[in-house]
Amino acid sequence: METLIVLLGVFTITLLLIKLISKKIEIFQSARIAMAVMLVFTAVSHFVFTRGMAMMVSFLPWPTTIVYATGIIELMAAVGLLIPKTRVLTAKLLIVFFIVLLPANIYAAAHSINLQTANYSGKGISYLWFRVPLQLLFISWVYLSSIKKQSSNKAVTTY
Repeated sequence: METLIVLLGVFTITLLLIKLISKKIEIFQSARIAMAVMLVFTAVSHFVFTRGMAMMVSFLPWPTTIVYATGIIELMAAVGLLIPKTRVLTAKLLIVFFIVLLPANIYAAAHSINLQTANYSGKGISYLWFRVPLQLLFISWVYLSSIKKQSSNKAVTTY
């Protein structure tokens, strides 16, 4: 839930700030900035809640290493989305990354893993009713803001 709040909040603030400064509505740029900030937010979680996140991938070898590595990947993706030359490749890889993460989220929900407390007091399988659509939102967000060819790549200027 926090990730959705960060994503939508940063998107709204960025959209308004760009509009105030440049008099343009930069939807796609604002969307990319919001996704980058959300990725930094989630990457920090990998280093703050390492034990809980390692529980999510405990069915794999070296779960703690995987948690650190995916945190670093998220930081790199945040930067890559903001660089025009790397944006499309980063977005494609990020979509794959989001798909690859889904089994870990399903495992965490099935085992009621609480990431923050690193125990089994999580929301359980009902969490998937939120998490799966959220993952689809992230995939769509990245695709639409970074990959899909826009009919008009130019900003909308208003007076």
